[in-house]
Amino acid sequence: MVKKYNLYQIDSFTKEKFTGNPAGVITNADGLTDHEMQKIARELNNSETAFIFSSNSNEYDAHVRFFTPTNEVPICGHATIAAHYARAVENGLDTSRVYHKTGAGILPVDVIKEDGDYKIVMTQGKIEFGATIEGENKKEIISALNIENNDLLEDYEVQIVSTGHSKVMIAIKDIDTLNTLKPDYDSLSRLSKIIECNGYYVFTVDSQDSDILIHGRMFAPAIGISEDPVTGNANGPLGAYLVHHNLVKHNNSVFRFKAKQGEAIKRPGIIEVQVKIEDKEPVEVKVSGNAVIIFKSELSLND
Repeated sequence: MVKKYNLYQIDSFTKEKFTGNPAGVITNADGLTDHEMQKIARELNNSETAFIFSSNSNEYDAHVRFFTPTNEVPICGHATIAAHYARAVENGLDTSRVYHKTGAGILPVDVIKEDGDYKIVMTQGKIEFGATIEGENKKEIISALNIENNDLLEDYEVQIVSTGHSKVMIAIKDIDTLNTLKPDYDSLSRLSKIIECNGYYVFTVDSQDSDILIHGRMFAPAIGISEDPVTGNANGPLGAYLVHHNLVKHNNSVFRFKAKQGEAIKRPGIIEVQVKIEDKEPVEVKVSGNAVIIFKSELSLND
């Protein structure tokens, strides 16, 4: 028997085709095996592909799983935007809140209908501050990124932060340095095993745009992603990091900013980040963005 699956390629964090971060989406994934999902993700070769399964619980509306070309990950920002954009378009949704089950827990997603299109707001998982990277491991990161110690921004710790899928936060002074980085991917992969974190988010606050606070690049070669164009699970934790370390001004209630990523690899996109604050500490992170469908197809698989 042949089973047919709705397959999308969607660019997230943009409204302009062939920019932002591409994700594969299958909106009717019921029946797919882990092995089949991994093969589909490898074939599409996006940094992540999202698979939407029906809910079998009244606690959530959909179950979404995320695969890189090499392995499953608990959650992914841009593929969440893509998955819920496709689901909204397919089902003609109005502005609504849906809950999806992910590897980072059951989380809300807000679908906002505006101007005949959709904006997707993703509430991220629990904020967790991991180890500060110091000593030999910090030297290894600097060396693997092919930068110098004095390229780092003072008062910004190199630290692992997570809102569901951890990243190392690495602040540098200069946007030109950021855009000309040539990392040693093998070294970053080896170090990932030691520090138990796969993603390296290198960012700067040296922005020439008045409404953009952050420019960044994200490398995760250990899970098959040399460079990710626009990363929800990097900019979200970054917002928590900036508040936690008192590196930004805010009203002790909410901190909002925009980040631009992907410029160096000609896939620019913009993420909006909102950090809810209580007692001067971050308690919840949301990321939001637009999306655009590049193509919709049908994948036929023999049972």
